Amino acid sequence: MEVAEAIDTFSLRSIAVPAFGPTVLYGTAIGAILPVIALTARDLGATVALAAAIVTLTGIGSLLTNVPATLVTTRFGEKWALVGASAWCALAMVLAASVPVLGVFALAVFMVGMAGAVFGLARQSYVTEAVPLHFRARALSTLGGSNRIGVFIGPFAAAGVMSFAGTPGAYWVGAAAAFAAGLLSLTVPDLSVRTPRAGKRNGELEDTVAAVAAPSIGSILRSHSRVFGTVGIGVLLIAAVRATRQAVIPLWAQHLGIDPAQTALIYGISAGIDMLIFYPAGRVMDLRGRRAVAVPCMLFMAAGLGLLPLTSTPLQLLLAALLIGFGNGIGSGIVMTLGADFSPQPGRPQFLGLWRLLSDIGILSGPGLLSAVTAAVSLSAGILATALMGLAGAAVLWKFVPKGRRIGP
Repeated sequence: MEVAEAIDTFSLRSIAVPAFGPTVLYGTAIGAILPVIALTARDLGATVALAAAIVTLTGIGSLLTNVPATLVTTRFGEKWALVGASAWCALAMVLAASVPVLGVFALAVFMVGMAGAVFGLARQSYVTEAVPLHFRARALSTLGGSNRIGVFIGPFAAAGVMSFAGTPGAYWVGAAAAFAAGLLSLTVPDLSVRTPRAGKRNGELEDTVAAVAAPSIGSILRSHSRVFGTVGIGVLLIAAVRATRQAVIPLWAQHLGIDPAQTALIYGISAGIDMLIFYPAGRVMDLRGRRAVAVPCMLFMAAGLGLLPLTSTPLQLLLAALLIGFGNGIGSGIVMTLGADFSPQPGRPQFLGLWRLLSDIGILSGPGLLSAVTAAVSLSAGILATALMGLAGAAVLWKFVPKGRRIGP
């Protein structure tokens, strides 16, 4: 009876500050610097090609740190992993703002990627543990939405400071927001000693027992190889399409001769619809199952990408961009939710580290495919290749994500 009452009375408000507050602030830190990384590199003497390579260092830093992040989270717990990652990110921002040397700046960008891997893993692990299973998708969708809100706020905050402090102002905003995220992370309850938690798995109540010796990365990889090789491939494709969509809208707008101000407006409106629908998407996942969102997410993005090369006016481009944004928005939190569903306990941080590794491989490979096909054929062919990748992802997720409300393999 007490377990049932705990399930019925749980509210996201009860974890709003420790779970979502640091995420909004951390997203603000990242959003503040994303538009100016390439510009800063150019100002410090980098060529266009080198500046583009420096931009990728955040992704490379995250990719290389995903597995070590599991060791940090397992050793120190989610709370202190969040605090440490925020401090490391703030330090990187201070270096970028105060040391105008290209090599140091490149190191700082790489450090931001490292911090993101630890922060992302720790916040996902915390929310997965803190929230009852029947509320998991809503919580993780809200977590993803909180990050998007922060990334949306960041450029505006940076623009205000840069108006009087120049480009370094963006990094000072990032440092302040990351430092604030670390301070707020001190409110996160210490989950290093697991407490009984109510949830449902296949219709039955479960309790999370006291933590036992954590399994190794290798043992998790071996015991869950089928999950990584099936649903994990779908997650990789989701990440690849999402990463590529950020590039194709401005590139196609430039191809059509649309001016930068209109392009920014189109991109912003698409991001706005993306940001507004994360909670309804999570509710559908909790009530109808993960597949009910994962497959439409990919189909809508694939449809929008497929229509994009057919557009020739700003209005047509906006409609295609809205379709892409809607697809991405309804999939808010889907990668984290699927990772949480399939992750074992003990061994959750190790599993999620590998899960995030797959996602980061997709983030780097998607734009790589776009670049390769565009160079070999044309931009429209590159966009269509991305759309086909979305259809492939939908097929994989349809086949391997359990139907209905059943969770896990």
